[in-house]
Amino acid sequence: MASINQVIDRFIDENMERYLAETMELCALPSVSATGEGIKACADKVEEILARHGLEVQRFETPGNPIFVGKAAGESERTLLFYNHYDVQPPEPLELWTTPPYEPAIRDGKLFARGSSDDKGEFISRLMAIDAVREAHGGDLPCGVVVVIEGQEEVGSPHIAQFVQEHLELLASHAAVWEEGGVGREGPTTLLGKRGVLDVELFVETIRRDAHSGGANLLPSAAWRLVWALASLKDSCERILIPGFYDDLKEPTALDREMYEIYPNLLQEQQAMLDQYGIKEFLGGKRGVEAELMVFEPTCNIQGITTGYQGKGGKTVIPARASAKLDFRLLLDQDPDDIEAKLRAHLDAQGFSDVKIERGGAMWPAKVPADDPFVRLSAETAEEVYGMPYHILPTTGGSSPVYAFAKPLGNIPVVTAGVGYWDKASHAPDEHIRIEDFRNGTRHVARILAGFDKI
Repeated sequence: MASINQVIDRFIDENMERYLAETMELCALPSVSATGEGIKACADKVEEILARHGLEVQRFETPGNPIFVGKAAGESERTLLFYNHYDVQPPEPLELWTTPPYEPAIRDGKLFARGSSDDKGEFISRLMAIDAVREAHGGDLPCGVVVVIEGQEEVGSPHIAQFVQEHLELLASHAAVWEEGGVGREGPTTLLGKRGVLDVELFVETIRRDAHSGGANLLPSAAWRLVWALASLKDSCERILIPGFYDDLKEPTALDREMYEIYPNLLQEQQAMLDQYGIKEFLGGKRGVEAELMVFEPTCNIQGITTGYQGKGGKTVIPARASAKLDFRLLLDQDPDDIEAKLRAHLDAQGFSDVKIERGGAMWPAKVPADDPFVRLSAETAEEVYGMPYHILPTTGGSSPVYAFAKPLGNIPVVTAGVGYWDKASHAPDEHIRIEDFRNGTRHVARILAGFDKI
């Protein structure tokens, strides 16, 4: 008699073509949350797909894009939550795509399309995992599932935290599988933490309109004013100069350090990253574990600066207006609201009270203990699927709305497991997934689901 895992694997192998076609169906629909392009049609398709897979679907309209919850009961009282999103990043620059971003194409064992990896392919993979476990359990699930899919993750999930707070009973669960899982250069990897983030834009206006640059020693330049304000935020050693910015920062634990110390081929991976970006060393000359531990340091990053004339040739003007987009990556116990207040106080104290701050998105940090039983289940099942050691990383440089779910739902553990790999080109031209990763990511998630009621 075939084992549960054998039935799961057979179902996945026999139905790969159907689920890849479903992924391509969804990826063919634009859904750019930054511009709103295609959101409604894609949201309607997501609702249809959830129902197609036998889930009880609820659609929630928000001040932004719809959020969907699909539920199915299980034989045990335990419930596993899956989080995904159907919005994508803008596809530009279009000329760098080998095939158009919304015309999904399979070549060289890979599926290319905007959203194939981040995050539509992963969403379909998880539905496939649920279906495979149902097949292995005679049509039932061993535990309940809650599938949450939102449409504004790529713009900071501005409404998800309130949504969770308003629907705690609906979303009640004991653990969650987050987006963005898959395979690193050295094998399957999970991330136990996310940094928080605060996005802001600074605005300066010094004169009513652009002026002839012959008056540059009489009329104030918005460009220079903004540059001086930006220069007050960080020194040349990368130390952030906002008073109190580091007050709530915690040092990485001994276990955090150990997880990097045992990570294989760390120096080789770092060298590959240096080669990828064409640089000789990281900031401060850091290498090895010390470089990895920089994810436990907050950041102040300039995303872009807009001012004056940007066209071909020159235009001798004094810019009247200037703006800059910034993001601050934050660690546990750092609060975006507090950091915004400290930024305002710093600019005022430095004589830049005329510099306006417009807040964009914000996310709070989150982190799961490495010794949680759910982490162990994820590790054991991954090693079975991939035949390789499972690498656990305590946190990552990026941010996500993990915080909005984990703490409000009772400090539930969260792991990543999915269809991505280290060179998937998310957010870039030629975004893709490898077909084999789609298969193995589905097998991994199915095993987590099949074994969840036993931990």
